[in-house]
Amino acid sequence: MNSTKRPRIALLVEASRAYGRELLRGVALFSRTRVEWSLLHQEMTLDSAIPDWIFSSRIDGVIARVDWHTIEPLRQLRVPIIDVRCNRKFTGVPQVETDNQRVAEMAFSHLWERGFRRFAFCGFRFATYSDARLAAFQKLVDAAECPFDVYQSPGVPGTTLTQLEEAGVLELESLAKWLSTLSRPTGLLVCNDIRGQQVLNACRLSNIAVPDDLGVIGVDDDDAICLLCDPPLSSVRPNAEQVGYRAAEILQQMMTGLLPENEIEYVPPISVSERLSTKVVAVDDVEIARVCRFIRQNACSGINVGDVAEFTSLSRRQLERRFREVLGRTPHQQITITQLERVKQLLLETDMTLEQIAAKTGYSHKECLGAVFKRETGESPGEFRSKQTHGDPTQTPPVPSKSR
Repeated sequence: MNSTKRPRIALLVEASRAYGRELLRGVALFSRTRVEWSLLHQEMTLDSAIPDWIFSSRIDGVIARVDWHTIEPLRQLRVPIIDVRCNRKFTGVPQVETDNQRVAEMAFSHLWERGFRRFAFCGFRFATYSDARLAAFQKLVDAAECPFDVYQSPGVPGTTLTQLEEAGVLELESLAKWLSTLSRPTGLLVCNDIRGQQVLNACRLSNIAVPDDLGVIGVDDDDAICLLCDPPLSSVRPNAEQVGYRAAEILQQMMTGLLPENEIEYVPPISVSERLSTKVVAVDDVEIARVCRFIRQNACSGINVGDVAEFTSLSRRQLERRFREVLGRTPHQQITITQLERVKQLLLETDMTLEQIAAKTGYSHKECLGAVFKRETGESPGEFRSKQTHGDPTQTPPVPSKSR
């Protein structure tokens, strides 16, 4: 096809955030494999104005992070528009959005599985996605009959997200005061990774131990932001690439004269990327929590139950009994679980040999590690690495209905 006849699609999506980059990747994939579009894109921030070139170019369709300050200029183009921000509804503009109900379910299940039975949420007031995640998360907590606390930054309607995020940096002291009032341990969902970084900075200000006293999970799985956090932030990974791909599909449909069946489509998130901010066993028993922290910090150094018994003030019999009562497993099983979590991480994130991994996770030789891994997971380390590398999805556990 002659390039001059190709549909010209304006992409008004920021590349500065992981979510925006994945959106663009999804659109590009559709364009390469299903149609022949000329894609027009200029780097911008989430709240940027419409660039001037769009009004002097031939544009056949737009995929944009639409908001109140951009909708009218875009309507003047008189071309189909797909909104992938979904901050508010605009008549005649289809939307594709991450399913915030499923985001909340994934976050809640992740925290619940780690033993949290008290929960909290920290977001940006008047940010639509934050309000949606709060409402969904609160319903889950209420259904489980658990305590719940909320902190929302002060704001007024119409404040841009950029302004809300900038204000969040300046409110660390008030945020730290609120965090200090939370009963411990508490599982905290933050509305996005940027808010998560602000929360973790406030935790350091208040000397709150993360994840032992407060487990924190964000949304977006922006690896740059998550790894800047101290400790690194666990996060729900949305399927933004699929959001972009689906937006492109709908735009192509509209450019052929067909209207979409739904005003808005929801794309479920992929998984939870667990990092240190939730890598914990949350229990009310102070001594068992202290022992779990010791195991987490030292399991890969080759400690055994005797070392744990020396660390705690409990007798070995008391230690075994309290572990079974609180966690339903033995200290030895807890050591093994902690070691294998690290083994799995090294299998997925590095190309280290099994011999090298064994040396870094407390095993005397690779054969011993291989036998334990097979016994506990049902597959060899090599099989696990191969399956995960090829994208075998991990199923999300069901959301519990009541606290135990």
